[in-house]
Amino acid sequence: QVQLVESGGGLVQAGGSLRLSCAASGSIGNINDMGWYRQAPGKQRELVAAITSGGSTNYADSVKGRFTISRDNAKNTIYLQMNTLKPEDTAVYYCNADVRRIYALRRDVYWGQGTQVTVSS
Repeated sequence: QVQLVESGGGLVQAGGSLRLSCAASGSIGNINDMGWYRQAPGKQRELVAAITSGGSTNYADSVKGRFTISRDNAKNTIYLQMNTLKPEDTAVYYCNADVRRIYALRRDVYWGQGTQVTVSS
């Protein structure tokens, strides 16, 4: 099996910063794309940022210039540095990963359990 564990969420005032981490573990053969999504109450889950195994990145327009996604392939870990946080960034943040397990022929997408980020005004 494969597990994704997020950490680093919490409560912060508007204008502040947080850094999220997501570590993948288990029977991992290799990982392609990894990403961060978020879901606010009453809203659909949306992509925040994604990163390929080669380091190419993609961001939602709402976070460009404020958030930075990075990756440590040796640790199967991604990070999300969030600066200049706004109340509208409040949501549960989930990471996901496109994984081929050891000895498997196909790829599957795995999700973490989510971490709450709350930004007060």
